[in-house]
Parts: sequence; C-alpha cells; structure tokens
Amino acid sequence: MTDTGKRYHNECTGEALETVRRHTADQDITLFAGCFCPFVQRVWVTLEYLGIPYKYCLVPALRLNNYSPPKALNESTVIMDFLEDLATTSTKRSLFPPVSDPYARALVRLQSDHINRSFVPTFYRYLQAQDPSAQIAAGNEFMDAIETLVELFERAEREVGGTGLWKEGGELGWADIMVAPWIFRATNVLKHYRGFEVPEGQKFRGWLTRLFEHPAFRSTCSTEELYLDSYERYAFNRPNTSQVANAINSGRGLP
Repeated sequence: MTDTGKRYHNECTGEALETVRRHTADQDITLFAGCFCPFVQRVWVTLEYLGIPYKYCLVPALRLNNYSPPKALNESTVIMDFLEDLATTSTKRSLFPPVSDPYARALVRLQSDHINRSFVPTFYRYLQAQDPSAQIAAGNEFMDAIETLVELFERAEREVGGTGLWKEGGELGWADIMVAPWIFRATNVLKHYRGFEVPEGQKFRGWLTRLFEHPAFRSTCSTEELYLDSYERYAFNRPNTSQVANAINSGRGLP
C-alpha cells in the first residue's frame, strides 16, 4: 500500500451530512466542527443525545451565543461536561448514572480516564507506526487497551449492574461517547490500513452493535470513504499531519 496523497475531507457525507442540514439555523450554541475529527464527534453525539439545540459550522469549538459578548469553549471533554450540566436544567437528560449513585458515576469516570489516557493515544500510535515490528507492538498495545476497557465495563456490571450500552437495554452513556469515535474508526481506518479486526465475543460485539446503531451516534457518521481518505496522512505518518500526530511522534501527551 502506498501513500496516494489524499487530503482531509471538509464536508460530511452520508447520515452526518443529513444531520448537518438539519442544524443550519441560528441557535444559542454553535458547534464548529471538523467533519472527520473524533474529538468533535464526541461533542456532536453528546449534543444529539442530550437534545440540546445547536447550529453546525466547520472548525472544532463551541460558541455560546446567548452570552454578550458570545463566549467560547474548546477541548472535547470540557465541552461534554458543559453540555451535561446544561442538560440538567434544560432537556433533563444525562449521560451519567443518577447522582444518588455516586459510586456508579465514579466507575464511569474510571472508564473515561482509561479512554483518554490509554485508549486514544494507543489508537494513534498504532495508526502512525511505520515499521512492521512497531505496528505489531502497537497493535498488541491497542488490543490491551480494548481488553482493559472491557474489564472496566465488566467491573461496573458486577458492582452496580452495568453502565451505558454495555448493559443490554441500557442507555447511551458518557464512556460510550468518549470511546465511540475511535472504536468506530478502528473498524474502518485501522482495518483498512493495519488489517485490524475487532475482538470476537458476543458481549463485545453486542455492545458495538448497540453503540454504532444508536441514533445519536449514527447520525454523526459519514461514509467510509471520508474516513479512509482523511486518515491516509496519519497511516503514512506525513510530517505535520496534526498536533495530535506530532505529539505521538515526539512521545508527548496529546494536546
């Protein structure tokens, strides 16, 4: 496989494009979004699930138009926190277990901590690795990150009856959204460029199906071509692909 020089797409496709077209009117919140960016997709799914009105624009950030002058937020987890707080007094929806169960909420935060600290960086190390031996090592590391996440989901199942969509019949949860963009890209981008196959197992595959078919997530997904084209530069580790790619190459934490 050779680098064909494909570039980032700048417009959504498929169901994501249909969602964009439904969100062109001015609202109190404007989502500035890169169509292929997994960090943006976290925020986008959160907006869809919590039912908070928003306008979609291209470039990753959130503008709060109901302030004078308007205020802005960046960083996907910070924005998700803000939207979770906002929903408690507006749409009355939540991505967390009830406040009456602080231990269950803490388990969700442990899941999310693993996703941010280990799962996401490992995804990029695997995709950007060029030497075959480095790809094998990074692939094993990525599988370890998946297994650790499953262990955290199973711990919550044992101790509090389960969280998020890991629990059959459960609701979309915080950790589901935190990891969804990357596990989704593992099934197309990593499969195409690294030959990756998601783990077998009825429970894991059932969770993936519930996650990928959830309307809030599915409505933010473009067609496979957009992801394969946009991530080619990562797969061949082109110089200055992004701040994230540069951080992985230098061994720093993600920006």
